[in-house]
Amino acid sequence: MPRLDQRVAIEGRLRSARDAGRKLLVTYVTGGFRADWPECLVAMAAAGADAIEVGLPFSDPMMDGPTVQEASMRALERGTTPTSVLGELRDLDVGAPLVMMTYANLVLRAGTTRFASELAAAGVSGAIVPDLPLEESAQWEADAASHGIETVLLAAPVTPDDRLGVICERSHGFVYGVNLMGVTGERATLAGSSAVLAKRLKALSDKPVVMGFGVSGPRQAVEAALPSDGVVVASWLMRAALDGAGPDDVGQLVGAIRAALD
Repeated sequence: MPRLDQRVAIEGRLRSARDAGRKLLVTYVTGGFRADWPECLVAMAAAGADAIEVGLPFSDPMMDGPTVQEASMRALERGTTPTSVLGELRDLDVGAPLVMMTYANLVLRAGTTRFASELAAAGVSGAIVPDLPLEESAQWEADAASHGIETVLLAAPVTPDDRLGVICERSHGFVYGVNLMGVTGERATLAGSSAVLAKRLKALSDKPVVMGFGVSGPRQAVEAALPSDGVVVASWLMRAALDGAGPDDVGQLVGAIRAALD
């Protein structure tokens, strides 16, 4: 499988898939949570993930719920670092564009130019930095863009329309709609705010709108994708992996979501 060039635009790939009638599926893996984590990426792509988030383990996350926090702690206990995660990605043929999910502390500690350069060198196509305020992210966005890294911005249900418009304008790759106010994690039902926000975002932008946070299983994925362009499924997959599901098993779960969306 040929390696994706990190310069390939996520947004272009997702637009093409969406315009062809495909609902988009973005999945997630915490980097380094166990030794075979890169194989999970490959299995997800083979099963139909259109893009994959890779979470850099962080000891004090503000948006990660219990499942992703547990995965991060396992990774940190194994000695995982940003350098080790990027090193494992550098020579990996995944088959789907990768989006680094991280926190401002890690970006600013390395320096925005250096961090963007290291992502690009590892074959990463985009980045999500949820705790970097819009008013303070211009330098990162510029440095990221200069290295071919698309910055994906998040929009919350309570975001006012004027700010929502700025987020849509400045987000690249896709616009990440947050289904609910709170942290990530598996939930029995999809928040009612999901459809409302998806419709608001779709009215403001033609960029791919992908809804995430709390999407648990194929049924909820279909529900979240109806008013939007697709979904992010993270904690539900990570819970299975933390409970012992191997890469092939995780791939089967992604395949079930892909089949339901199709």
